[in-house]
Amino acid sequence: MTATGADQETAGGTTRGYWWWERRRGVALDVGLGLLSALECALEGVSFAGDTGLPVPVGVLFGLLAGSVLVLRRRWPIAVVLVAIATTPAGMGFLMGLVGLYTLAASDVPRRITAVLTGMSFAGTFIVTYVRLRQSVAEQDDFGPGDWYVPLISLFMSLGLTAPPVLFGLYIGARRRLMESLRERADSLERELSLLADRAEERAEWARTEERHRIAREMHDVVAHRVSLMVVHAAALQAVAPKDPAKAVRNAALVGDMGRQALTELREMLGVLRTGESVTARPAQVPLASVGQAAAAAAAAATEDGPRLHEVETLVGESRAAGMTVELSVDGEAPAYPPEVEQTAYRVVQEALTNVHKHAAGAKTWVRLAHREAEVAMQVENGPSDSATADAGLPSGGNGLVGMRERVLGLGGVFVSGPTDAGGFRVSAVLPAQGKAA
Repeated sequence: MTATGADQETAGGTTRGYWWWERRRGVALDVGLGLLSALECALEGVSFAGDTGLPVPVGVLFGLLAGSVLVLRRRWPIAVVLVAIATTPAGMGFLMGLVGLYTLAASDVPRRITAVLTGMSFAGTFIVTYVRLRQSVAEQDDFGPGDWYVPLISLFMSLGLTAPPVLFGLYIGARRRLMESLRERADSLERELSLLADRAEERAEWARTEERHRIAREMHDVVAHRVSLMVVHAAALQAVAPKDPAKAVRNAALVGDMGRQALTELREMLGVLRTGESVTARPAQVPLASVGQAAAAAAAAATEDGPRLHEVETLVGESRAAGMTVELSVDGEAPAYPPEVEQTAYRVVQEALTNVHKHAAGAKTWVRLAHREAEVAMQVENGPSDSATADAGLPSGGNGLVGMRERVLGLGGVFVSGPTDAGGFRVSAVLPAQGKAA
């Protein structure tokens, strides 16, 4: 990060910064290195002034200015290395060269530029060392090494002043980039985990909603149909009791049987719910994804234990026993349907007959089933209500048709309902033979 003022804000809060430094530690380090480099170059400037004939204060001032450039190493590492190369013939800037090459190699400067500047620094150091060492050897009459001595020592000096800082800078730069990449990856994974947790919570909420809707539909199918028949029989019992005690006894027995059947179905449903309630309640130690699995398992268990399509005849018989005129026709042979298809078909017929009891008392009703190659179709149609038949006064919540439509569409079927031209009402549904997966 590069700052242009005295204060800058970071992700963790507000920190004190100066220009291009992110931390005070960086300011102290670079200023300290700049002072050391300026002091070194100033001392070496004395010798430089003596060799060139310049006044000593000029050499010292030149050394101070050249060495202080090291303060800019983080912002302009290329400029620092160039100044270090330029001052190499003057015999100064060794600390600046070492630190400058390290900073250049560790920075994000393109590698081609780093290689070129490293080569220039190596060549400059080699030439200056070679020339000075050759002059020193020539001045010593009692020291006569071979021709290999000067170039070999110059090579070692050049490598020692360029290779270690560059290699160490490359290592530090690679390590820093790796750590930044790991931090970015960790932040990305944290965001992904947060998104996954949100989606898991949404799926869990969806599963709970679907389970509530399923329970509501099952309760409606069981209670509405059975209780409707019980109310119809109770009304008939009240009407015939004074005139025909034997028929009243039969009606009372039918009411008792239907009540027991309703209780049996409710107990089965509650048993399924209790089986999965420990997971559906979602305690803290249970993963969110298991909620949807528990809901699906409870729904599957309820489907396995639900009614079957062949029980439609019994359903029609119960309506006939309640005084309704019902005709049942079945086309084709029933293959082995999945449990959810049979249960949905049964519930559609059941709810349609319940609606006839509620809204069209005394109306003649036709129930038709058709088993086809890839689908099963059902239709329940009633004629106009018999005005001579007393209304049982059954309440209606208006959710019967909605529940039937949800069931059929949930399996990928087609559902149509509406009044007929004759003044009655028709409910039609077509389900795929293999359910939604087909």
